[in-house]
Amino acid sequence: MNESEYWKKIEQFFEDNFQTEKNPPIETLLFLIGLQELGSGQQKYTKEDKVNLIHIAVCRLLEPFGYYKFTHYEDGWPQFDKLEDLPELKPNEQTLLMKKAIIHYFQEEELL
Repeated sequence: MNESEYWKKIEQFFEDNFQTEKNPPIETLLFLIGLQELGSGQQKYTKEDKVNLIHIAVCRLLEPFGYYKFTHYEDGWPQFDKLEDLPELKPNEQTLLMKKAIIHYFQEEELL
């Protein structure tokens, strides 16, 4: 299965399991992955919490690529150290990197 086909399956997974819109925005997927990594389930989150959840997802997704390393939990929230700066990327390149990272995450976690 190529990346494009795998990506479609991931989008379908989110549509089926989280009732997201068709072709959900990457930020929605990052938020839901952050929730999964936090492990706290659905509840009311402040705007700051939502930003932190997306940050958790980005750190977790980019960890296998050597950009971040999980260090510990603080007040129930995973903490990461930045190991390497991300290269300067154009917006479409950022999206492609995150899509590759999400595909890797789904394969690693055996979610599909």
